[in-house]
Amino acid sequence: MNNNITMTLNADELILSALKEDISSEDVSTNAVMPYYQEGSVSLIAKQDGIICGLYVFKRVFELLDGNVRVEFYFKDGDRVKNKDIVATVTGDIRVLLSGERTALNYLQRMSGIATYTNEVAKLFEGSRTKLLDTRKTTPNMRIFEKYAVKVGGGHNHRYNLSDGVLLKDNHIGAAGSVKKAVEMAKEYAPFVRKIEVEVESLEMVREAVEAGADIIMLDNMSVDMMKEAIEIIDGRAETECSGNVTKENVAKLTNIGVDYISSGALTHSAPILDLSLKNLHAI
Repeated sequence: MNNNITMTLNADELILSALKEDISSEDVSTNAVMPYYQEGSVSLIAKQDGIICGLYVFKRVFELLDGNVRVEFYFKDGDRVKNKDIVATVTGDIRVLLSGERTALNYLQRMSGIATYTNEVAKLFEGSRTKLLDTRKTTPNMRIFEKYAVKVGGGHNHRYNLSDGVLLKDNHIGAAGSVKKAVEMAKEYAPFVRKIEVEVESLEMVREAVEAGADIIMLDNMSVDMMKEAIEIIDGRAETECSGNVTKENVAKLTNIGVDYISSGALTHSAPILDLSLKNLHAI
């Protein structure tokens, strides 16, 4: 998402939708105090320490309102910013700066918050062979931005959407009738290049998934001791993933049990925003 082609193809429509949500007919406040063109400038200032992420999205909000807006960045995505750092300067029609402010900040604060939280969790994986993954527990219409933020923060992306891979969860298994039957049906239906992942909740299901030939076995909401036993049963015959209520507070005890992946919905659904602000607007 750090290039114009990807942004235009995947994100412009979403950003425009967000702008239309905020400006259904006109910006009454701005039009009241600034009825004519006046060039101006405003500073983007960090109000917290953290990892900045989403600068191109921030810039794109203003560009979609007015292609003449200029944004000068003093940091790049993935950089660590500190409280009171001036991150960027935005210059252009003051009416555009005022009307685009909240939408641009909403994206940047949310994405930077996810990158910051992910980075804090990812540090706990240092020295471990286990990879930190996100999930599909994202804000509707924000997935492209939130999953990008996870990568900037040092995490890895699980499947992007339902078309991206086979993951047989408890209700899929219930629909098929058993783990074995669900895996058999998936192998018959899905292209051979797709890996088949199965979510299991007991050691009996672990054994069934291994025997059925699952490529990845997700150990869902298991105790640490049960996961260790499950890994012994799997014995390298499938990749392993740990999932279920994984947060910054409890992930440390999971990184040394030998799983290949740990997925955490908290990366996207529980990360607080990084506080940023547009300040010192003035005419030039």
